[in-house]
Amino acid sequence: MAGMRVLVTGAAGQLGQDMVLLLQKEGHQVLGCDRQEMDITDLDQCMEVIGRFAPDAIIHCAAHTAVDAAESDIDSAYLINATGTRNVALAAERASAKLVYISTDYVFDGLGSQPYHEYDNTDPKSIYGKSKRAGEILAQSLSSKYFIVRTSWVYGKYGNNFVKTMLKLGQEKPLLKVVNDQKGSPTYTVDLARFLLELIQTEKYGVYHASNSEACTWYEFTEAILAEARDILGLSFTAKLEPCGTEEFPRPAPRPRNSVLEHLSIRTNGFQDLRPWREGLRDFLLELRD
Repeated sequence: MAGMRVLVTGAAGQLGQDMVLLLQKEGHQVLGCDRQEMDITDLDQCMEVIGRFAPDAIIHCAAHTAVDAAESDIDSAYLINATGTRNVALAAERASAKLVYISTDYVFDGLGSQPYHEYDNTDPKSIYGKSKRAGEILAQSLSSKYFIVRTSWVYGKYGNNFVKTMLKLGQEKPLLKVVNDQKGSPTYTVDLARFLLELIQTEKYGVYHASNSEACTWYEFTEAILAEARDILGLSFTAKLEPCGTEEFPRPAPRPRNSVLEHLSIRTNGFQDLRPWREGLRDFLLELRD
């Protein structure tokens, strides 16, 4: 599909920045919106900005993602994740634009032993997860051309994330204790952005799970981060790495024990699956190096 017009919300965020860069590189017309350009909690503003740009597709990355803070500031989480998504969905529908809503593994209870697929029952346990699920429902009911894309454990060049934190702590701390009883699939923003670009060029609407393939625990992920960074970045780490249990790090919001997402929709719609997470991690470290 030649030259689409694409509006990206949350364009200054971790996924948003990579999404905008990829769209530009591939020759699409992009309007990247952060809070300054368009406040998603303001319906009139959404209608005006989206109406004026007249996008073919909107990739809605803007979200309240402070998982622990959401437990005590419930209104903010719902204002951004639910009301904000409603506003973007209504404006998208008025502009006849396709809508991509970026969602999360937190919409599941995380207690199952199997990877979650797109049509498994949702049962979020945290305010963040509940507010993101509310956003999904609003996107589904208000947009006639929606893609809901749930992802997990996202990291990239822009913004703070687990990989960058571990690279830093690994060089500073004598001991690194990392939970070994929560498993999921790390997702590299560049790989997710490529998939989203492919998705919006189709009419294969519906719910998708998109993470890098294969799974690990946070501890195993950290092991891989340190091993690959020694190799690729030539870093030396002082920290001794030790596995621990979730109960050693009590947090306001419950964390899903199992965040592994099954990519049923990617397969049944004939898309190419995302590559294994370790390959994505290597490319990310090469990007940091260069």
